[in-house]
Amino acid sequence: MSDFQGEHEDDLRRLEDEDQGAHDAVEMNGEDRGTEEGESESETEPDSAEGEAGTERRPRQERGRPQPENLPQPLYRIKASHSSETYFAWREGGEPLEVGEVVVAPTRYGKDLCAVQGLVENPGRLGPDELVKIERVATADDQAKASANAEKERKAFEVCRQKIEARRLPMKLVVAHYLLEESKILFFFSAESRVDFRELVKDLVSVFKMRIELRQIGVRDEARVIGGCGVCGRVLCCHGVSDKLTPVSIKMAKDQNLSLNSMKISGPCGRLLCCLAYEYGFYRDARRELPGEGVRFPWDGTQFRVIEVNALGGTVKVAGEDGRLLELPAARFSHSEGRWKVRDEEKEAEPAE
Repeated sequence: MSDFQGEHEDDLRRLEDEDQGAHDAVEMNGEDRGTEEGESESETEPDSAEGEAGTERRPRQERGRPQPENLPQPLYRIKASHSSETYFAWREGGEPLEVGEVVVAPTRYGKDLCAVQGLVENPGRLGPDELVKIERVATADDQAKASANAEKERKAFEVCRQKIEARRLPMKLVVAHYLLEESKILFFFSAESRVDFRELVKDLVSVFKMRIELRQIGVRDEARVIGGCGVCGRVLCCHGVSDKLTPVSIKMAKDQNLSLNSMKISGPCGRLLCCLAYEYGFYRDARRELPGEGVRFPWDGTQFRVIEVNALGGTVKVAGEDGRLLELPAARFSHSEGRWKVRDEEKEAEPAE
């Protein structure tokens, strides 16, 4: 692997993941009540506080969440269509739900349509905040309302885009969404920095005469909402595999001996590929038992230096001061008294190609 320095290092540093957990949000209802710009989400904001800054999360009691030590059965994984966010969900009574079946369940923004992704057999350790209660299977009326909302969303998106251009705001509109059971429109947008959009909210309220929520999301969240195709040819992981955006670092690529070419290890969002984290745990644990690149050790009458470590193949390539280039099995290395040693074997190491 080539040295990681200079301009190449600067390019990759810009790809490193930043914390995407905080999203700025401002809500304002049709009565045009005042609000402060750019306040952070609050988990305990009551639903009665219409038009105030913050998220639309429901109180825990309303979601009917059970205790984690007594998870209900059957447990499902559901996905909100408008944001591609997933939830663990349970349902009281009724027939078992099929994969792809549409249900109505509470999301972080309000009750909406979600698609069942399947049964969860081993959810691991879950807290009550990670569970929601399915209200009902979507009816024909629910489906018809969602179809009607889809047409209104296209018009709302165009109106909001025009208002943004008119005010020359440095923001990119991502999607507009009407909630199923609430008189409110969600507008997701991305921007490089915080944006004062209070006047924009007032413009939208005057047009739609209903509650408006503008929510700023990061570039990785934008890719999750919109979807697309990755460099592997499959649907983006954040959209079709998991919406849990694990922080990704350059170290993950380096430890896996991947190319540090930013064009090869970054996704459409411009950040490092989410899949870099999938096998990192294996490589991290495997490399703990192996010497790192650059380590020097005496063996077979000369000094050797580690030039490449293949954790997956279990081999270490070393170069000797006498010109020999060898590939040794990882099992022959041991670490004691602060230094690495190679255990001699009767069979000589095969020369590296």
